[in-house]
Amino acid sequence: MAKMTWRLWLLIILLIVGVLFIINWQSFSGKVEIKEIRPNSSAAEAGITVGEIIKEINGKSIESITDYTEALIYLPEPPVYKPTNENKTNQTGNETNETTEVNKEKITILTDKQEYIFLTNTDIGITVFEIPKTRIKTGLDLQGGARALVQPEKTLNAQEMASLLETVRYRLNVYGLTDINVKEVSDLSGSRYMMVELAGATPQELQELLEKQGKFEAKIGEEVVFVGGQNDITFVCRNDASCAYIEQCSEIEDGYACRFHFEIHLSEQAAKKHAEVTSNLEENVSDGNRYLNESLDLYLDDSLVDSLLIDADLKGQEATRIAITGSGTGNTKAEAYDAAQESMKKLQTILITGSLPFKLEIVKLDSVSPLLGREFTKNVFLVAIAAFIAVCLIIYLRYRKVILFVPVIITLVSEVVLVLAIASIINWNLDLASIAGIIAALGTGVDDQIIMIDETRVSKQYSVKERIKRAFFIIFGAYATTALALLPLWSAGAGLLRGFVVTTILGITVGVFITRPAFADILKKITKE
Repeated sequence: MAKMTWRLWLLIILLIVGVLFIINWQSFSGKVEIKEIRPNSSAAEAGITVGEIIKEINGKSIESITDYTEALIYLPEPPVYKPTNENKTNQTGNETNETTEVNKEKITILTDKQEYIFLTNTDIGITVFEIPKTRIKTGLDLQGGARALVQPEKTLNAQEMASLLETVRYRLNVYGLTDINVKEVSDLSGSRYMMVELAGATPQELQELLEKQGKFEAKIGEEVVFVGGQNDITFVCRNDASCAYIEQCSEIEDGYACRFHFEIHLSEQAAKKHAEVTSNLEENVSDGNRYLNESLDLYLDDSLVDSLLIDADLKGQEATRIAITGSGTGNTKAEAYDAAQESMKKLQTILITGSLPFKLEIVKLDSVSPLLGREFTKNVFLVAIAAFIAVCLIIYLRYRKVILFVPVIITLVSEVVLVLAIASIINWNLDLASIAGIIAALGTGVDDQIIMIDETRVSKQYSVKERIKRAFFIIFGAYATTALALLPLWSAGAGLLRGFVVTTILGITVGVFITRPAFADILKKITKE
C-alpha cells in the first residue's frame, strides 16, 4: 500500500472538520424551534424563551412544521360554559344561577427545557421554524422574499450611514421581523446605498415598511406630549460623553444595576404641551425621590416600547431640555454596564425613529418566490451530476484511463465541501451569485487538473516531480490573474455580485493550496515512472 503524504492527510482532516461544521447538530435534538414570542402573549407569560425546541404537543411528537400545524389544527374547541337548569340559594338567601363548564381542554407543550401547560385553545403567541439539517445559510434568491436597494436623498458620511442602518434595523425589529439583512453597499462610481433583504415578504410589504413614516409618540396618560421627528424633538444626544453616559453602577439583590443618562431637546411647542399636561399631576415619593404620579410612555406605531418616570421638578415647567434615564442589570458589573449601554442606545434610536433621519428613495425592488428557489436548488444538483458525468467522459475519451478521472472527481467534491464549510463558518449566505462562483471555481479546478495531467504525460526529459512543478507555475499564475480580475466586481452592481467574488476566490484558493497539491500526490502515484 502506497504511503500517504502529509498533503493527503491534510485534505482528509480538513474534509472531516468541514463536514462536522456543515452538519447542524442541533437538528438531532429536535426539528421545530421557537423563533419569535409575541410580547404579552400566553407564551411570554409562561416563560417560554426563543430557541427552545418543541418536542411534543399534547403527547403528539413534533418532527416537522406539518406536525406542529396539525397538532394545533386538531385541538378541541375552546371551553363552552352553559347555565344549569336549577337555581341555588347562596348563604345570603339570594338565588344564584350556576354555570357548568363543558369540554374544557388544555394545551401541553413539551420542549427540550421543560413542560408548559396552557388553559386556552387560542393562539399562544409563538412563531416556529423547522431546524435545517445543515448550517449552510441560503440567501434571498433561494429561500424567497423581497430585496430593496435604497439610496438616501443626500450623500452620507460613515457615521450618518451607520446611524441610518441602525435606525432601519431596529425599526424593522420593532415590527417583529427577524429574518432581515440590512447592510451598506456601494457601486464602482462610489455611490453608497442601503441594501435591505426580508425573507418571506412581498415587495409591497417591504416598500411599505421602508417608506412608512413611522409614528413615535410620548404620552402622559392619554395625552400626547410630543411626537418623533424634528417638529417636536430637535436633538437627541448620542455618542457624546458630555450629555450621554452611564452615571453610576451599584450592587443589587440579584447582581448589579447601572443607570444611564442622556438628553433630548424639545421644541417650544412641545415644551408648552409638556407644561400643560404635567401641571395637573400629583407628586409621589419613591425610594426617596420625588416623581409625578403619571409616567412618560413611549410608543412606536402604537406599540408601547418603554415607560419613564417624570421628575417632580418638571411639573408645569416648559422644559426644552429633558434628561432621559434608565437602567440595565446583569450578574456582574460589566454585564450591567453593557446592558445599560444597550438600553440607552435602544432608547436613543427609538426617539429618532419617529421619522427616518434621511429621506430614502427605493432605487430597485426585487421579489423572489421560494418555489423558484427550491426549483433552482434542485436544478443545480441535476446540473452538477450532469457536469460530473461530462467531465468523466471527456477525461476518459482524452486519456483512455478510468483511473485518471477518479481523483479528478474526488478533488472536485472535496473543493465543494470545503467551500461550503468555510461559508458555514463565516455565516455567508449562498445566493445565485455565490453558486455561480462555486461553479466557476470548479471549472477552473478542472482546467488546472487537466494541465497537471498533460504535464505528466509530456516532456519526458523531466521527472514527474519537475513536470508537476511546471504545471503549478502555470496554475499559480492563473490563480493570481483570476483573483485580481475578480476584485473590481466586489463593488459592482452595488454589491449584488459580491457572493460570486467571495465563493470564486474561496474555491480557487482552496484548490490551489489544498486540493491541487493533494491531487498532485495522487497523480505521482498513478504515473510513477
